Amino acid sequence: MELNSHPAQSTPLILDSLPDPPLSSGLSPRRSRVQIDLILLAVEALELGGAELMLSVAKDLELQGIIKNRVVLWRMRSTNPLRRAHTRRPLTLLEAKALVAIACSLARRLTANIRQLVLAYDQFSEKQMPLENHLLLSNYLERFRAHFRSRMNPRRSGVIAYKSDEKLNELALSLLCQLLFCTGTAGMQRFWTSLFDGEIS
Repeated sequence: MELNSHPAQSTPLILDSLPDPPLSSGLSPRRSRVQIDLILLAVEALELGGAELMLSVAKDLELQGIIKNRVVLWRMRSTNPLRRAHTRRPLTLLEAKALVAIACSLARRLTANIRQLVLAYDQFSEKQMPLENHLLLSNYLERFRAHFRSRMNPRRSGVIAYKSDEKLNELALSLLCQLLFCTGTAGMQRFWTSLFDGEIS
């Protein structure tokens, strides 16, 4: 049996629990590509050295056959049409599953941090206090805004909607809550399914 035979590649065990949605193209729709990249952007805002950490997790999860190196990871994330360096290559469902597995694995590692920030957000919102008064939350929001603005194409309509700090903070907080959702029981499966809401009948 040839190891380099592409059709013979077996699906990594961790991806077996993610069902293939009934899409005629067999490729990831636009919305799922955007959402996966943004959730990874939120992880990078939480954890310094996020890209290297993603490659390390890919190795731990035995996903090296799909995500071989930093360049491959960058190309997969650049299928997000909102990016400055958007590439027109498709994102296969297998590649999308690998990115989801990495995002959810990192979210579980960062569960305590994510819970702390979500709790702080709830408390500060309830008391109508500025989020900037919470150092860790402020740092997360600042890093997310910087990452988003440096990597997304400001001429795209989907990016123009997040021109203000306030709108970007709302997006960052929404993604933070999604990351917490990913840490729960069957979080990876539920996040994966949510990516295709409205895409399939």
